[in-house]
Amino acid sequence: MGSGNGHTGSNSRPHIMQIRSRRLGDRSGEQRRTLCYLPQMIHNRITAAIIMFVATLEMTPAQAQEWNVRFAMCGRERVTCVVDGDTIWLQGVNLRLESYDTPEPYNDICGGQAEVALAKQASARLLQLLNGNTFTVATGGEDRYGRVLMTIRIRGTDVGDILINEGLARRWPDGNEFWC
Repeated sequence: MGSGNGHTGSNSRPHIMQIRSRRLGDRSGEQRRTLCYLPQMIHNRITAAIIMFVATLEMTPAQAQEWNVRFAMCGRERVTCVVDGDTIWLQGVNLRLESYDTPEPYNDICGGQAEVALAKQASARLLQLLNGNTFTVATGGEDRYGRVLMTIRIRGTDVGDILINEGLARRWPDGNEFWC
């Protein structure tokens, strides 16, 4: 996903939503305006949920939880699904897999239709790997898009290394975008 592993925060200002609310005990019926930073409130709640999720994953390797869940390709509902070759949703949390990058499946950023075809192969292979094996996860922070950064290992091998060895991905951030 391009350079989607950056750790910088979002520069966008939260949109301010104005909500009119009636004060309790106000006999005149006047309304006051309350400014509510709704996107920030939502972000805070999501962050709290991610922290709780990540806390369950922060175990020593000897205690690492093995996952065996069924993935599908993502559609409208994103609970446990594969977005593309390096991004998944796991139990409602958006995760960016670390240390590797795959081509984008939804547009031809630099490699035309060959890039899109390779992206679809990488996504299908990741789906196959996750559905055909138990795996462990290790967290590594958050990227600039708010996704939790993770490494998924199958029998001790990073899925990114598997995809790189099969020619479906590149090392990130220093690997060559060979599909361009």
